[in-house]
Amino acid sequence: MTPSSENIRRLRSVKAAYEAELMRRANVVGVGIGMRVRNGQPTDEPVIVVSVTHKVPPSLLRAQDVIPAELDGVPVDVQDTGSLTALVERVRQAKQVHASQLLRKRNVVGVGLGYKMV
Repeated sequence: MTPSSENIRRLRSVKAAYEAELMRRANVVGVGIGMRVRNGQPTDEPVIVVSVTHKVPPSLLRAQDVIPAELDGVPVDVQDTGSLTALVERVRQAKQVHASQLLRKRNVVGVGLGYKMV
């Protein structure tokens, strides 16, 4: 099921309103919009996704670190993603190596990789 444009607007609005607050909570590494995951399988339910380094039972968290099941009536799904690392420098290096290797090939006079160099 594809969410309606009104539903997407609502998800975006609530995400924007709570993202900074959620990011201050223990173990939270990201906030986004996606589909709820149950038993490792995506469902058709659009939700605000809160990515955490690891799931912790609410009883072991401080009250201010517990992620609510919903925000302003919008469902929230906590997903265990582990730590996230920005790989900007590695991506930049990979792009440069890829382009230089292609340019060494015969009959290749230019390279369009489909994205802007960072």
